[in-house]
Amino acid sequence: MSGAAAAGRPSGAPVLEVDDLAVRFTRRGEADTSAVDGVSFAVSPGETIGLVGESGCGKSVTSLAVMGLLPRRNVQVSGSVRLDGRELIGADDATLRGLRGADMAMVFQDPLSSLNPTVPIGTQVTEVLLEHRDMTKKEAADEAARLLDRVGIPDPLRRLKEYPHQLSGGMRQRALIAMALSCSPRLLIADEPTTALDVTIQAQILELLRELVVDTGTALVMITHDLGVVAGLCDRVHVMYAGKIIETADRHELFARPRQPYTGGLLASVPRLDSPRGAPLTPIRGSARDTISWAEGCAFAPRCDNAQDDCLTEVAGSTVELVPDGPGRQLRCRHPLEHPPAAAGATASGAAR
Repeated sequence: MSGAAAAGRPSGAPVLEVDDLAVRFTRRGEADTSAVDGVSFAVSPGETIGLVGESGCGKSVTSLAVMGLLPRRNVQVSGSVRLDGRELIGADDATLRGLRGADMAMVFQDPLSSLNPTVPIGTQVTEVLLEHRDMTKKEAADEAARLLDRVGIPDPLRRLKEYPHQLSGGMRQRALIAMALSCSPRLLIADEPTTALDVTIQAQILELLRELVVDTGTALVMITHDLGVVAGLCDRVHVMYAGKIIETADRHELFARPRQPYTGGLLASVPRLDSPRGAPLTPIRGSARDTISWAEGCAFAPRCDNAQDDCLTEVAGSTVELVPDGPGRQLRCRHPLEHPPAAAGATASGAAR
């Protein structure tokens, strides 16, 4: 459990406020592609929120829009993204460069492609320090070694001289985290930081992120499709599908009582240790491409076992809205689950431990 969760719900003004964020990709002669459609959420100091969903649901595009890393050409970004009250949508490149690294940072999914293969690790870490903190080269080198030691990289002075290919996958990911932590950012976005790592290294990376939130009060946005990561790290969870948030709730409540059939399907597809050997999983049928436009009904309806006729059509001229569904929970569904799937209950027990 994060420090925020241990001490109760985080207090104070949100570090990050995202309101009605939309991202459309355009191409001449073709219909626009809506990657993110009206996403809203906030994260407070010391809080960890999760953005969860299958590949292609809009999680990473949301993070890139928040960081201002989407290309200007053929991309339309609308809505509002505020960091400590400062609007980022429409901000110029110089403003965004000043904020990245210093006030907000991101750990990308693939450390090997995120690090420059021709530059030593030490140079890449000290570059951030020299850019955003008033340090000499000697002070930056000493601080870089301290950061590598802090994230658990052994013999940091030697590692500073090595190139990315000389480090293991776990060490490269730790180096990226060290770069992200170098200026003690108020906001950290981690985009599937444990992908392609073995389970032991995954646990170490998650523990490192948990300690970060506890020690510094950083606001953490965890982007993942791994519900085990969510169960062990996040305070609140936002489930995304086809560019929209379709369910949001406290972690324990979500695992114990999923209401959106898509959330229930994600939980039911998690392997259980107490299942008989050879027992089949319960996957969600179809693929993420099997959708309809949100303007026509529920995008998940073609794959949903709870779908009824009104899920595939507009109702009273409106789309399927995100509405309150009990304390601290919001839901976008016309025919929600009444009882959690068996796998969800088992997962909830694991999350509570």
